[in-house]
Amino acid sequence: MAPTSTPQTPFGRVLTAMVTPFTAEGALDLDAAQRLAVHLVDAGNDGLVVNGTTGESPTTSDAEKARLVRAVVEAVGDRAFVVAGVGTNDTAHSVELAREAADAGAHGLLLVTPYYSKPPQEGLYRHTVRVADATELPSMLYDIPGRTAVALETETIVRLAEHPRIVANKDAKGDLGEASWVMARTDLAYYCGDDMLNLPLLSVGAAGFVSVVGHVVAPELRALVDAYLAGDVAKAREIHQRLLPVYTGIFRTQGVILSKAALAAQGLIGGTLRLPLIEATEEQIARLRQDLAAGGVQL
Repeated sequence: MAPTSTPQTPFGRVLTAMVTPFTAEGALDLDAAQRLAVHLVDAGNDGLVVNGTTGESPTTSDAEKARLVRAVVEAVGDRAFVVAGVGTNDTAHSVELAREAADAGAHGLLLVTPYYSKPPQEGLYRHTVRVADATELPSMLYDIPGRTAVALETETIVRLAEHPRIVANKDAKGDLGEASWVMARTDLAYYCGDDMLNLPLLSVGAAGFVSVVGHVVAPELRALVDAYLAGDVAKAREIHQRLLPVYTGIFRTQGVILSKAALAAQGLIGGTLRLPLIEATEEQIARLRQDLAAGGVQL
């Protein structure tokens, strides 16, 4: 049975974009994925996003994606939302991934803006509607122009919000003004997709976070959002400022690389990645330990 969803928090408030564990030989490690999923939910996450960018989705097969969704749902699906990334730059492929994720038991879909092709806004709109129409699952847009080269413009998001199953937006655009306009004009739940802006986006109406640093500081993220919602803005700001070294540290190089390095240092998973991503160097790991320690996290 899935956790309870509300229009204001369709996928909860604190979600981590989960890494995909691999064995030392590079195979999908479902046992480690289930252990990690349980650890993350126990730490305070309401949900997990699997098969997203942080899950190395460009280098996992369709079959692996479905197996991962099924394994994570089996591990934590009765107490946390499992949202499956299904977006690609091929609409037909995205539709197929959406159906496979639904069959595997996902509670929702993450639809990244099609990348590389640089489609016009009407193409983005039609692509997203086609994928949202493919299943009965609620969908979260993912607007991250730094990776996709094309942003979802405000008018496009407003149009997409009219779709009954498009209920949220993971915002990694970094434009609080545009986010404010969309939230004022729609009922979309906004989730911050840029950890450094977690508190600022809350302040203009966001529902919560889809985080990368949630791998190591989920309790602190939970405390931050709880403090803010309780009206204790000073406490929320104090937590935000304390986490700044963590936000900076995890992204000194590609976020997956250092997230896996941190988790491996904690003995939670192995640190294997698939090319073109590579493992963190000893120097990078040493700096990561310093960054995390400055934010109160010991590896």
